[in-house]
Amino acid sequence: MAKYDYGYGSSRMLAGQAVYEIGQKSDKIWGVTSDIGSSFKKFREAWPDRYVDTGIAEQTATGIAAGLAIEGFKPYIIGMIPFLTMRAFEQVRTDICYQNLPVTIIGTGGGLVSGGGATHNAMEDVAIMRTLANMSVVSVSDPNLITQLIHKSLDFTGPLFIRQAGGRNDRVLYEPGTYNCEIGKGILARAGKDATIIVHGGLVADALDTAEALSGEGIDVRVIDMYSIKPIDRELVLAAVTETKNIVVVEDHLKRGGLFSAVAEVLAEEGAYPRKCKALGVPDVYAGYGPGEELREKYGYGKTAMAQTIRDFVR
Repeated sequence: MAKYDYGYGSSRMLAGQAVYEIGQKSDKIWGVTSDIGSSFKKFREAWPDRYVDTGIAEQTATGIAAGLAIEGFKPYIIGMIPFLTMRAFEQVRTDICYQNLPVTIIGTGGGLVSGGGATHNAMEDVAIMRTLANMSVVSVSDPNLITQLIHKSLDFTGPLFIRQAGGRNDRVLYEPGTYNCEIGKGILARAGKDATIIVHGGLVADALDTAEALSGEGIDVRVIDMYSIKPIDRELVLAAVTETKNIVVVEDHLKRGGLFSAVAEVLAEEGAYPRKCKALGVPDVYAGYGPGEELREKYGYGKTAMAQTIRDFVR
């Protein structure tokens, strides 16, 4: 078995399974969806009276979840990211975040992975959600991490946004049981001294592949899986700057407003200055149709661009 390759899993199904599992622990758990109910199949069958499918009406789903939370319940929303974060933005902000309610929003389709073109690409969501007061934002790389996060969210007292990429056929990067997933922390996925790639979500796998390939050229690359974007693991960022000097932030998201902006804020606030720092992500365009890997290469944040950026930094 190759390093950083422990098979494949579906984060969508694991998310639904995890909500079902915590639903067995507490009758306060509700499942709410906007026409993306397949992940909730077991939950729906077990507790149909604690399940709501609003159809393609994300504002309604969000409002219902807020109302349930006010009444003392713990709702979990599953839906497509562009519509949960943009169509229902006012409801997320005012109904959920303003009242600091314990609603967990699990979104699928993070980045340019939907195949649905510009209207279905989620490339602004991290920027949108991390601006909201009280909202925490995580982006899952390994499907097994979402199980941990959802179980721990049972005791989480505020709004939480969990970003998934495609949610199907996701690479398992970490040996099960290796990491204890905590909101506010990141994972040092690979040690290295010459440069650091800080990355989240589905691109962690690409970053690890790139680092392994560059090791054959004598370049030692650190990879940080910054799954918790808000709050961010400041210590992990500062250690990377101090110990490797060169920072590349890669994300399947617009270059500005997401993880790169979060990292830059930490550096500015702490007075930490890397030798070189660069953002790789979606440029200021509305990306069109095509497979995710093809679009990443087209827009300059795939494996080719990662590798060349690191080479330019260290040489």
